[in-house]
Amino acid sequence: MTQDDFANDTNSPDSKKTPNPGKLPNRRKFLGSVAVGAGLAGLAAASAEETQLSAKLAADKKAKVDAVSAASKKFNWTTLKQRKGKSPKAKIGDVLLSRIIMGGNLIGGWAHARDLIYVSKLVKAYHTREKIFETFRLGEACGVNAIIINPVMFDIMKDYAKNGGGKKMQYISDCGAGELMTTIKKSIDAGSCSCYIQGGIADSMVRSGQFDRIAQAMDLIRKAGIPAGIGGHKLATIKACVDKGIKPDYWMKTLHQTNYWSAKPAQQHDNIWCEKPKETVEYMEKLPEPWIAFKVLAAGAIHPKNAFKYAFESGADFICVGMYDFQVVEDVNLVVDIFKDKKLPKRRRAWHG
Repeated sequence: MTQDDFANDTNSPDSKKTPNPGKLPNRRKFLGSVAVGAGLAGLAAASAEETQLSAKLAADKKAKVDAVSAASKKFNWTTLKQRKGKSPKAKIGDVLLSRIIMGGNLIGGWAHARDLIYVSKLVKAYHTREKIFETFRLGEACGVNAIIINPVMFDIMKDYAKNGGGKKMQYISDCGAGELMTTIKKSIDAGSCSCYIQGGIADSMVRSGQFDRIAQAMDLIRKAGIPAGIGGHKLATIKACVDKGIKPDYWMKTLHQTNYWSAKPAQQHDNIWCEKPKETVEYMEKLPEPWIAFKVLAAGAIHPKNAFKYAFESGADFICVGMYDFQVVEDVNLVVDIFKDKKLPKRRRAWHG
């Protein structure tokens, strides 16, 4: 800016003495026009920046969608077309059961997930009534003919039978929904093919010395003409019942190895269900009653390929496994392979059932 420009500034001391002839812009107008021009240029630059940013965000979003789509396409689960056969079967009493029995916890929403507190709600949301029926139908197509359930699920089983479900899916009641004797009667009336005292309940009854009540429960179940069982998370529960001369028609006992990562913490935080697998295997080997092993996957911590073989090699006659629909065929295929090829070189216990 020249000195003449300052001379034409209306705010200068000499502005009144030297009026602006109109040929040169005064200082205020000049600075104002510069500011406005800069502002417009800034807006134009911001607009271009936003355009570029929007394009970048859109490209990123598309890339993420494509990545998710590609990942979902890779989720290939074993279908019925890949079924290797149907589950082998054996008897407990007069009831013919598949060697792999469905567990009802997932369908009922009781999901062991350690400290992931949202999982139970997620599992319930996934298992709509139709999804449950679909899982049952897949099981039946693979020869799975039984599920172990809590009495609160009886209505689901009745609905399944009424709405096109096959009659092959039997249910074993864990009698864990209220006062034991009352629940046993309710389970019998609902058509359960067998009843047993749920593991946690039996553990508690043994700790409090309720052996007479356990024996009475066995008698009540047998009077209905169906097999009576005793469950246990603790090996001490099984031992105590044997010591007291209580003989069920079968045992339900947890069994899994403890070499998975989340089993390592010393304190129990819903992360381990068979604390003494070696002792369990050695003790159960001596018992003549059929044995249904449960929690064999340690609530999803152990791969079925390893868990199933370990359970059968260790003496289990049946395994109870919670299965999503997309796991049914693969799980049954694993059992079919085990029994077909007899890959059980370490099994010492005789087969029962």
